[in-house]
Amino acid sequence: MPSVRIVGGGLAGCEAAWQAASRGVPVTLHEMRPVRRTAVHQGDGLAELVCSNSLRADKLDNAVGLLKEEMRRLGSLVMRAAEATRVPAGAALAVDRDAFSAFITRTIAAHPLITLLRDEVAAVPPPQGLREPVVIATGPLTSDALAAAIAEFVGQDYLYFYDAISPIVSADSIDMGVAFRASRWGRSLGPAGAPPPEGPACGVDDGQGDYLNCPMNAAEYRAFYEALRQAESATVHDFDKERFFEGCLPIEVLAHRGVDTLRFGPMKPVGLADPRTGHRPYAVVQLRQDSLAGDHYSLVGFQTQLKWGEQERVLRMIPGLARAEFVRFGMVHRNTYINGPTVLRETWQAKRRDDLFFAGQISGVEGYVESAASGLLAGINAAALALGGAPTAAPRTTAIGALAHYVSHASAGHYEPSNITFGIMEPLASPPRNKLDRKTALSARALADLAAWMAR
Repeated sequence: MPSVRIVGGGLAGCEAAWQAASRGVPVTLHEMRPVRRTAVHQGDGLAELVCSNSLRADKLDNAVGLLKEEMRRLGSLVMRAAEATRVPAGAALAVDRDAFSAFITRTIAAHPLITLLRDEVAAVPPPQGLREPVVIATGPLTSDALAAAIAEFVGQDYLYFYDAISPIVSADSIDMGVAFRASRWGRSLGPAGAPPPEGPACGVDDGQGDYLNCPMNAAEYRAFYEALRQAESATVHDFDKERFFEGCLPIEVLAHRGVDTLRFGPMKPVGLADPRTGHRPYAVVQLRQDSLAGDHYSLVGFQTQLKWGEQERVLRMIPGLARAEFVRFGMVHRNTYINGPTVLRETWQAKRRDDLFFAGQISGVEGYVESAASGLLAGINAAALALGGAPTAAPRTTAIGALAHYVSHASAGHYEPSNITFGIMEPLASPPRNKLDRKTALSARALADLAAWMAR
């Protein structure tokens, strides 16, 4: 009997299970928690996120916004869950993490064709024939036993890097006599458009923005910067080489790159003005709502591997956080992934085994949206194989197809996981000169080509 076996209950695994079951194929989904815990996950629910803004920008002039729209049109469970649990975040798609995980857990458990098993799969499942394909979507925190088995399967092309997550503070411990509410350029007040010119009153939004902002003057920033540089980091256990994905660099690593690196990065003050002065601060730390109830806020871009005591000491130097109560400290963990170009096809199948698929961050993509997108296509193609059909690759002119093409065709000798960008999509034959027009044209072409591919 046709069936699909999926290992891993993260976003990619759940999306793959949903796609296969939606096509009438029975699915067995394995999730090792709570039998075996990880260093980062806090609960036992499926598809657990580590921060509320993990799904990022949500407009078609951004590549990840386009990818999410393509996923919606392909019937994505992850996108359904995100819309149902959305919290304010300006032009970004942020969710209540607990509600998001609960939505997906309930939906998966209720599907009559999905059997959810809470157990650890410690080896790469052996071939059972093309009518019973396997999807490995165990994520960056794959158990040691399965990681070793995957390493043996793919050979010496197995890689790893480190990732870090941001601290979360209790909302009622933030000093609102210091912090102010605003979104950059006042974007939460109306339709997105060109940013207003820089000036004394730019970015003021009458307290209706989606972010809390902790402003710093030059002296406060310099004191914070020096404390951050001198703070003690936690030991990275069992590994002799730290290798971070560029988009998730710990705040202290950025600080060591130069005194102004933070002011041009996560602490940039552009597009914001303190309503008490009408002027732009020297630097700003933004906090984003992390739950529907609004009782928790995460520090935007403040992923860190500092020791917890050091985090408490240094982060309380931020104006408005002098008495901050930390719901969760930042932490570092190992992310594990394969070298996609040597291992995978554009269909997310292993080159060495037609019945074996990889999806999610372990497949060599970066980001929750990208992970879910890979699971979506892996689930579609695994179902096609189980039903006696042939897996197909989405057009490279689409965001979801471009991501698969990058993972399977990038330089194997210098491979790094990537977020979706317009730069990895097939270029336009006659691109408009205006940057926004080019993005708009790429998105329009992508959605048209996706529709044609879906109708094939």
